[in-house]
Amino acid sequence: MTTTVSTLSNGLRIVTDRMDHVETASLGVWVGAGTRHETEAVNGVSHLLEHMAFKGTARRNPAEIAIAIENVGGIINAYTSREQTAYYAKVLADDAPLALDVIGDIICNSTFPEDELERERQVILQEIGQAADMPEDVAFDTFQAIAYPDQAAGRTVLGDPQVVRNLPRADMIAYMHARYRPSRLVLAAAGKVDHDAFVRAVEAQFGHWQPGESEAPEPARYKGGYAKVAREGEQAHMILGFPALSYLHEDFYGLQVLSTLFGGGMSSRLFQEVREKRGLVYSIYSFASGMLDHGVFGIYAGSGPETAHEVCEIVTRECRNLSGSVTEEEVARARAQLKAQILMARESTGQRAEQAATQLLAFGRRREVEEIVARV
Repeated sequence: MTTTVSTLSNGLRIVTDRMDHVETASLGVWVGAGTRHETEAVNGVSHLLEHMAFKGTARRNPAEIAIAIENVGGIINAYTSREQTAYYAKVLADDAPLALDVIGDIICNSTFPEDELERERQVILQEIGQAADMPEDVAFDTFQAIAYPDQAAGRTVLGDPQVVRNLPRADMIAYMHARYRPSRLVLAAAGKVDHDAFVRAVEAQFGHWQPGESEAPEPARYKGGYAKVAREGEQAHMILGFPALSYLHEDFYGLQVLSTLFGGGMSSRLFQEVREKRGLVYSIYSFASGMLDHGVFGIYAGSGPETAHEVCEIVTRECRNLSGSVTEEEVARARAQLKAQILMARESTGQRAEQAATQLLAFGRRREVEEIVARV
């Protein structure tokens, strides 16, 4: 076991995954706050807050945040998802203290200048516009909205354009104070890192935060339905989905095996039937997407408009044929694919830091790779 976990007196958790054979370290802050924690009135605040963290602190202006990391050849970035927001960096191992100082600075000391906020609103509106020009993104946003209508689980991560344009700075800061609580933060590092030294450095930056809890997101309520978005283009982008399992469910890994054999690779049923035998698509795959309390299983395909109906019929037929027709050979191959993916991810410091943090947020503990492989 290479993972060590500590908890500060305020409830903040710290996890390290030591990899002595590498010369780098990946580290960051993972926050249990995302789109699902937003009301409709502030849809997009998590993503806006993520952007604004890089727009200046009491110690650094925006350029100095990037320069501090890039001067040592490192990378710094962030992302927002439905249930989490992450701020992370990858550097040479000797520069890990610097990276932690910068990450801690943007979380603890951001000033959110008004002029930077107005500028960043425009950046995010450009990001929303870019996504609107990507048909696959539009298809998935529409699918999510139909699966979970009129609730946070179905809203877009990038945010409602009107909210992005008009959200008051004070509301963004209030959201941060309500959601960025020590019990919902995990500081994670993987690579050539010393756990005790990392804990001391984290405590120096975050130890003054007062303990407190944040409200759980509203429960996800799957409804489903049908939607068609008319737009110009060379392809029709289709998603067929079903209610499925939370990532906390004991059968979630079994669902991942099913998704892999059904549409997870070139040997999968969907790829062979729809692309290889008939040439009707370039891209087709299945997915199992889990959240804290619910999940979906779906199939995506992109085809010419004239063959879209035929593709839907084949996919529907293959879904019906799944029951009772899965072979031991298919299951063994899917398990091997998943096992390889899990073990290959172990070679990445970034993957290992992210896995350690997200598992602590989701399960309250670190799941070692042996346990995960055994469940597959």
